Amino acid sequence: MDKNITTKNAFVTIVGRANAGKSSLLNALVGEKIAAVSSKPQTTRTKITGVLTKEATQYVFIDTPGMHKAVNKLSEHMLKAVSESVADVDVIMLVCDCTKKVSQPEMNLVASFRKNDNVILVLNKTDLLSDKDELITKLAEYSSIYDFAEVIPVSVTQADGLDTVLRCIEKYAAEGPHFFPDDKFTDQPERVLMAEMIREKALNDLNDEVPHGIAVTIESVSERDAKDGSPIMDVTATIFCEKESHKGILIGKGGSMLRKIGSEARQELEEFFRIKVNLQCWVKVKEGWRNREGMIKNFGLD
Repeated sequence: MDKNITTKNAFVTIVGRANAGKSSLLNALVGEKIAAVSSKPQTTRTKITGVLTKEATQYVFIDTPGMHKAVNKLSEHMLKAVSESVADVDVIMLVCDCTKKVSQPEMNLVASFRKNDNVILVLNKTDLLSDKDELITKLAEYSSIYDFAEVIPVSVTQADGLDTVLRCIEKYAAEGPHFFPDDKFTDQPERVLMAEMIREKALNDLNDEVPHGIAVTIESVSERDAKDGSPIMDVTATIFCEKESHKGILIGKGGSMLRKIGSEARQELEEFFRIKVNLQCWVKVKEGWRNREGMIKNFGLD
Protein backbone atom coordinates (compact mmCIF):
# COMPACT_ATOMS: atom_id res chain seq x y z
CA MET A 1 0.00 0.00 0.00
CA ASP A 2 1.14 3.53 -0.83
CA LYS A 3 2.75 4.99 2.29
CA ASN A 4 1.13 8.35 1.48
CA ILE A 5 -2.38 6.91 1.84
CA THR A 6 -4.02 7.55 5.20
CA THR A 7 -4.96 4.21 6.74
CA LYS A 8 -8.02 3.59 8.90
CA ASN A 9 -9.24 0.82 11.17
CA ALA A 10 -12.56 -0.25 12.66
CA PHE A 11 -12.95 -2.71 15.53
CA VAL A 12 -16.33 -4.43 15.49
CA THR A 13 -17.78 -6.80 18.08
CA ILE A 14 -20.42 -9.23 16.80
CA VAL A 15 -22.91 -10.22 19.51
CA GLY A 16 -26.31 -11.86 19.71
CA ARG A 17 -28.26 -14.91 20.80
CA ALA A 18 -27.20 -18.43 19.87
CA ASN A 19 -27.92 -19.50 16.28
CA ALA A 20 -28.55 -15.97 15.00
CA GLY A 21 -25.83 -16.44 12.40
CA LYS A 22 -22.95 -14.48 13.97
CA SER A 23 -20.21 -16.90 12.92
CA SER A 24 -21.68 -17.31 9.43
CA LEU A 25 -21.69 -13.52 9.10
CA LEU A 26 -18.06 -13.32 10.25
CA ASN A 27 -16.98 -15.96 7.74
CA ALA A 28 -18.91 -14.23 4.94
CA LEU A 29 -17.47 -10.78 5.68
CA VAL A 30 -13.90 -12.03 5.95
CA GLY A 31 -14.24 -14.38 3.00
CA GLU A 32 -12.68 -17.33 4.83
CA LYS A 33 -13.99 -20.12 7.07
CA ILE A 34 -12.48 -19.19 10.43
CA ALA A 35 -15.40 -19.83 12.81
CA ALA A 36 -17.23 -23.13 13.29
CA VAL A 37 -20.82 -23.08 12.07
CA SER A 38 -23.50 -25.47 13.32
CA SER A 39 -27.21 -25.55 14.04
CA LYS A 40 -26.29 -26.56 17.59
CA PRO A 41 -26.45 -23.64 20.07
CA GLN A 42 -23.26 -22.33 21.71
CA THR A 43 -21.05 -23.48 18.84
CA THR A 44 -18.73 -20.49 19.37
CA ARG A 45 -16.96 -20.79 22.73
CA THR A 46 -14.34 -18.05 22.68
CA LYS A 47 -13.69 -14.71 21.06
CA ILE A 48 -12.63 -15.23 17.45
CA THR A 49 -11.01 -12.39 15.53
CA GLY A 50 -11.53 -12.04 11.79
CA VAL A 51 -9.65 -9.46 9.72
CA LEU A 52 -10.62 -7.89 6.41
CA THR A 53 -8.48 -5.23 4.74
CA LYS A 54 -10.09 -3.31 1.88
CA GLU A 55 -7.88 -0.63 0.41
CA ALA A 56 -7.03 1.85 3.20
CA THR A 57 -9.44 0.42 5.79
CA GLN A 58 -8.84 -2.60 7.99
CA TYR A 59 -11.90 -4.13 9.64
CA VAL A 60 -11.30 -6.23 12.74
CA PHE A 61 -14.30 -8.37 13.66
CA ILE A 62 -14.63 -10.07 17.05
CA ASP A 63 -17.09 -12.96 17.03
CA THR A 64 -18.44 -13.87 20.47
CA PRO A 65 -20.35 -16.79 22.02
CA GLY A 66 -24.13 -16.63 21.83
CA MET A 67 -25.98 -15.24 24.82
CA HIS A 68 -27.38 -17.99 27.03
CA LYS A 69 -27.94 -18.95 30.66
CA ALA A 70 -24.75 -20.05 32.40
CA VAL A 71 -24.94 -23.70 33.48
CA ASN A 72 -21.26 -24.49 34.14
CA LYS A 73 -17.84 -22.84 34.43
CA LEU A 74 -17.27 -23.02 30.67
CA SER A 75 -20.47 -21.11 29.94
CA GLU A 76 -19.48 -18.54 32.59
CA HIS A 77 -16.24 -17.95 30.66
CA MET A 78 -18.25 -17.67 27.44
CA LEU A 79 -20.55 -14.99 28.87
CA LYS A 80 -17.57 -13.12 30.29
CA ALA A 81 -16.06 -13.07 26.79
CA VAL A 82 -19.19 -11.34 25.51
CA SER A 83 -19.23 -8.65 28.22
CA GLU A 84 -15.52 -7.90 27.72
CA SER A 85 -15.88 -7.66 23.94
CA VAL A 86 -18.45 -4.84 23.91
CA ALA A 87 -16.04 -2.48 25.67
CA ASP A 88 -13.66 -0.18 23.79
CA VAL A 89 -14.68 -1.05 20.24
CA ASP A 90 -15.74 1.27 17.43
CA VAL A 91 -18.93 -0.61 16.59
CA ILE A 92 -21.17 -3.17 18.30
CA MET A 93 -23.06 -5.28 15.80
CA LEU A 94 -26.09 -7.04 17.27
CA VAL A 95 -27.06 -9.93 14.99
CA CYS A 96 -30.63 -11.18 15.34
CA ASP A 97 -32.70 -13.88 13.69
CA CYS A 98 -35.58 -11.98 12.10
CA THR A 99 -37.79 -15.09 12.23
CA LYS A 100 -37.66 -15.13 16.05
CA LYS A 101 -39.22 -12.92 18.69
CA VAL A 102 -37.05 -10.65 20.82
CA SER A 103 -35.59 -12.85 23.55
CA GLN A 104 -34.69 -12.16 27.16
CA PRO A 105 -30.95 -12.73 26.48
CA GLU A 106 -31.16 -10.04 23.80
CA MET A 107 -32.93 -7.71 26.23
CA ASN A 108 -30.16 -8.32 28.78
CA LEU A 109 -27.53 -7.73 26.13
CA VAL A 110 -28.84 -4.37 24.92
CA ALA A 111 -29.13 -3.25 28.54
CA SER A 112 -25.36 -3.69 28.80
CA PHE A 113 -24.67 -1.32 25.89
CA ARG A 114 -25.15 1.72 28.17
CA LYS A 115 -26.47 4.09 25.50
CA ASN A 116 -23.60 3.42 23.10
CA ASP A 117 -24.18 5.49 19.95
CA ASN A 118 -22.46 3.02 17.63
CA VAL A 119 -24.71 -0.04 17.85
CA ILE A 120 -25.81 -1.55 14.54
CA LEU A 121 -28.70 -4.00 14.33
CA VAL A 122 -28.28 -6.72 11.69
CA LEU A 123 -31.49 -8.64 11.06
CA ASN A 124 -30.37 -11.93 9.54
CA LYS A 125 -32.26 -14.72 7.74
CA THR A 126 -34.55 -12.42 5.73
CA ASP A 127 -34.68 -15.15 3.07
CA LEU A 128 -36.74 -17.27 5.49
CA LEU A 129 -39.57 -14.73 5.77
CA SER A 130 -42.57 -15.81 3.73
CA ASP A 131 -44.15 -12.37 4.04
CA LYS A 132 -41.74 -9.44 3.75
CA ASP A 133 -44.17 -7.27 5.73
CA GLU A 134 -43.03 -9.32 8.73
CA LEU A 135 -39.70 -7.53 8.44
CA ILE A 136 -41.36 -4.16 9.12
CA THR A 137 -42.97 -5.58 12.25
CA LYS A 138 -39.63 -6.99 13.38
CA LEU A 139 -37.89 -3.66 12.77
CA ALA A 140 -40.43 -1.93 14.99
CA GLU A 141 -40.09 -4.60 17.66
CA TYR A 142 -36.30 -4.23 17.95
CA SER A 143 -36.36 -0.44 17.59
CA SER A 144 -38.55 -0.30 20.69
CA ILE A 145 -35.84 -1.85 22.88
CA TYR A 146 -32.86 0.24 21.72
CA ASP A 147 -32.03 3.30 19.67
CA PHE A 148 -29.86 1.62 17.04
CA ALA A 149 -27.60 3.80 14.90
CA GLU A 150 -28.33 1.64 11.85
CA VAL A 151 -30.66 -1.26 11.03
CA ILE A 152 -29.60 -3.58 8.21
CA PRO A 153 -31.64 -6.56 6.94
CA VAL A 154 -29.40 -9.30 5.54
CA SER A 155 -29.38 -12.89 4.42
CA VAL A 156 -25.94 -14.33 5.07
CA THR A 157 -26.72 -17.57 3.23
CA GLN A 158 -27.74 -15.57 0.15
CA ALA A 159 -24.86 -13.07 0.54
CA ASP A 160 -27.49 -10.34 0.50
CA GLY A 161 -26.78 -7.09 2.35
CA LEU A 162 -23.14 -7.79 3.23
CA ASP A 163 -21.86 -4.84 1.19
CA THR A 164 -24.30 -2.62 3.06
CA VAL A 165 -22.90 -3.85 6.37
CA LEU A 166 -19.34 -2.94 5.35
CA ARG A 167 -20.37 0.48 4.03
CA CYS A 168 -22.09 1.17 7.31
CA ILE A 169 -19.08 0.15 9.41
CA GLU A 170 -16.82 2.28 7.21
CA LYS A 171 -18.54 5.37 8.67
CA TYR A 172 -17.11 4.51 12.09
CA ALA A 173 -13.57 3.70 10.95
CA ALA A 174 -10.95 5.86 12.65
CA GLU A 175 -7.72 7.12 11.19
CA GLY A 176 -4.91 4.87 12.42
CA PRO A 177 -2.60 1.99 11.54
CA HIS A 178 -3.48 -1.47 10.34
CA PHE A 179 -2.89 -3.74 13.33
CA PHE A 180 -2.59 -6.90 11.20
CA PRO A 181 -0.78 -7.60 7.92
CA ASP A 182 -3.09 -6.72 5.04
CA ASP A 183 -3.21 -10.34 3.82
CA LYS A 184 -4.07 -11.79 7.23
CA PHE A 185 -7.69 -12.87 7.87
CA THR A 186 -7.57 -14.09 11.49
CA ASP A 187 -5.45 -14.11 14.63
CA GLN A 188 -6.27 -17.76 15.27
CA PRO A 189 -3.27 -20.13 15.18
CA GLU A 190 -3.39 -22.87 12.55
CA ARG A 191 -3.87 -25.58 15.18
CA VAL A 192 -6.92 -23.79 16.59
CA LEU A 193 -8.44 -23.56 13.11
CA MET A 194 -7.79 -27.27 12.61
CA ALA A 195 -9.38 -28.18 15.93
CA GLU A 196 -12.46 -26.06 15.17
CA MET A 197 -12.93 -27.72 11.79
CA ILE A 198 -12.94 -31.14 13.45
CA ARG A 199 -15.25 -30.00 16.26
CA GLU A 200 -17.68 -28.53 13.74
CA LYS A 201 -17.99 -31.86 11.94
CA ALA A 202 -18.59 -33.62 15.25
CA LEU A 203 -21.24 -31.04 16.19
CA ASN A 204 -23.09 -31.61 12.94
CA ASP A 205 -22.83 -35.41 12.95
CA LEU A 206 -23.64 -36.23 16.58
CA ASN A 207 -26.97 -36.27 18.39
CA ASP A 208 -27.96 -33.47 20.77
CA GLU A 209 -26.68 -35.11 23.95
CA VAL A 210 -22.98 -35.28 23.08
CA PRO A 211 -21.75 -32.14 21.22
CA HIS A 212 -21.65 -29.61 24.07
CA GLY A 213 -19.36 -31.90 26.05
CA ILE A 214 -16.61 -32.24 23.44
CA ALA A 215 -13.36 -30.39 22.92
CA VAL A 216 -10.65 -30.99 20.33
CA THR A 217 -6.90 -30.59 20.62
CA ILE A 218 -4.31 -30.97 17.89
CA GLU A 219 -1.52 -33.16 19.22
CA SER A 220 0.90 -32.98 16.30
CA VAL A 221 1.30 -31.48 12.82
CA SER A 222 4.10 -32.33 10.40
CA GLU A 223 4.75 -32.33 6.67
CA ARG A 224 6.45 -34.94 4.53
CA ASP A 225 6.68 -36.05 0.93
CA ALA A 226 4.39 -38.79 -0.31
CA LYS A 227 5.74 -41.62 -2.49
CA ASP A 228 4.93 -39.61 -5.61
CA GLY A 229 6.86 -36.64 -4.24
CA SER A 230 3.79 -34.52 -3.48
CA PRO A 231 3.57 -32.88 -0.04
CA ILE A 232 1.32 -34.35 2.63
CA MET A 233 0.47 -33.03 6.09
CA ASP A 234 0.08 -35.48 8.97
CA VAL A 235 -2.34 -34.26 11.66
CA THR A 236 -3.11 -36.08 14.92
CA ALA A 237 -6.11 -34.87 16.92
CA THR A 238 -7.79 -35.91 20.17
CA ILE A 239 -11.52 -35.45 20.70
CA PHE A 240 -12.35 -35.21 24.39
CA CYS A 241 -15.78 -36.04 25.78
CA GLU A 242 -17.24 -36.16 29.29
CA LYS A 243 -18.64 -39.69 29.58
CA GLU A 244 -17.71 -43.24 28.57
CA SER A 245 -21.14 -43.57 26.94
CA HIS A 246 -20.36 -40.48 24.86
CA LYS A 247 -17.07 -42.03 23.80
CA GLY A 248 -18.98 -44.98 22.39
CA ILE A 249 -21.28 -42.66 20.46
CA LEU A 250 -18.33 -40.65 19.14
CA ILE A 251 -16.56 -43.77 17.91
CA GLY A 252 -19.73 -45.42 16.59
CA LYS A 253 -20.31 -49.01 15.59
CA GLY A 254 -17.06 -50.40 14.29
CA GLY A 255 -15.59 -46.90 14.35
CA SER A 256 -18.11 -45.65 11.76
CA MET A 257 -18.89 -42.28 13.39
CA LEU A 258 -15.26 -41.38 14.06
CA ARG A 259 -14.37 -42.28 10.46
CA LYS A 260 -17.23 -40.06 9.21
CA ILE A 261 -16.11 -37.10 11.33
CA GLY A 262 -12.50 -37.63 10.32
CA SER A 263 -13.28 -37.94 6.62
CA GLU A 264 -15.36 -34.75 6.54
CA ALA A 265 -12.78 -32.83 8.57
CA ARG A 266 -9.94 -34.07 6.35
CA GLN A 267 -11.70 -32.78 3.23
CA GLU A 268 -12.15 -29.34 4.77
CA LEU A 269 -8.55 -29.27 6.02
CA GLU A 270 -7.31 -30.10 2.52
CA GLU A 271 -9.46 -27.37 0.95
CA PHE A 272 -8.40 -24.78 3.52
CA PHE A 273 -4.67 -25.51 3.66
CA ARG A 274 -4.42 -26.61 0.01
CA ILE A 275 -2.41 -29.70 0.79
CA LYS A 276 -3.16 -33.42 1.05
CA VAL A 277 -3.91 -34.33 4.67
CA ASN A 278 -3.53 -37.55 6.62
CA LEU A 279 -5.78 -37.04 9.68
CA GLN A 280 -5.77 -39.40 12.66
CA CYS A 281 -8.46 -38.82 15.34
CA TRP A 282 -8.54 -40.37 18.81
CA VAL A 283 -11.17 -40.15 21.53
CA LYS A 284 -10.53 -39.69 25.27
CA VAL A 285 -12.79 -39.17 28.28
CA LYS A 286 -12.34 -36.25 30.70
CA GLU A 287 -15.30 -36.42 33.03
CA GLY A 288 -16.94 -33.10 33.85
CA TRP A 289 -14.23 -31.05 32.12
CA ARG A 290 -16.61 -28.12 31.52
CA ASN A 291 -16.67 -27.51 35.28
CA ARG A 292 -12.90 -27.87 35.77
CA GLU A 293 -10.96 -24.61 35.46
CA GLY A 294 -7.71 -26.43 34.73
CA MET A 295 -9.19 -28.35 31.78
CA ILE A 296 -10.93 -25.24 30.43
CA LYS A 297 -7.58 -23.45 30.49
CA ASN A 298 -5.78 -26.40 28.88
CA PHE A 299 -8.27 -26.36 26.01
CA GLY A 300 -7.70 -22.60 25.56
CA LEU A 301 -11.29 -21.76 26.45
CA ASP A 302 -10.64 -19.43 29.39
